[in-house]
Amino acid sequence: VTFFPAMLSLPAGSSATFFCNISMENDSELEYSLNWYKETNHSQGQKIAGITHNDLQWKTEKYLVTNHTGVFRMEILNLHQCDSGSYYCGLITFKPNNVIESSRSHLVVTAAPENTNPTDEPEMEEGNPLDHIKPVILSILLLAGLAVLLIFAYITVIHRRGGMIPWGSHAVLRGQEKPTMVPVPIVDYGVLEFQVDQHAHVPQETWLVRHTEYATIIFPEEKPTTLE
Repeated sequence: VTFFPAMLSLPAGSSATFFCNISMENDSELEYSLNWYKETNHSQGQKIAGITHNDLQWKTEKYLVTNHTGVFRMEILNLHQCDSGSYYCGLITFKPNNVIESSRSHLVVTAAPENTNPTDEPEMEEGNPLDHIKPVILSILLLAGLAVLLIFAYITVIHRRGGMIPWGSHAVLRGQEKPTMVPVPIVDYGVLEFQVDQHAHVPQETWLVRHTEYATIIFPEEKPTTLE
């Protein structure tokens, strides 16, 4: 009984294939079964598969054994790093009863390679900054356009309404250069005192009486004022 290849080193995710070859005289008349074992750290072998001489295939999600008439193809599917170890096959015969083990083969499962494409990296590096800058530029343009529209709308509304512009200490309507001059009379009050002339020919009885006459005089004067 031989088991080969003696050494395999494969990445995780792939499949490992071993072959167990049986060489016997008159093997077509001999009843036997074949077991597949795994050893880890020189521990006792653990059976992982078993097939008889009449079976053509034995399969699980992890292991596949195919009988090619004396040559058995043994596969480990979807390798993981825990699948690393030593493997061998054991032949069990009946009449006469006998157990024959093959030599050990070693399997080393390495880490899966990273799926990177070096030719794509420069394109990604060049494309990433543009992807970040484009939204920023678009936002700035939108804000600038919105500001221009708001200013234009404000000027249009003020122009249509006539608006108010400052003039001196007053606010006047847009389109008027100066406030309207409206004459408004003002009133100043004064007192005039009249006394009786002593040398006037007035009856004597009136000399002893002194009195004051008051008069109000209105002087018109123009004063600028607004429409208010």
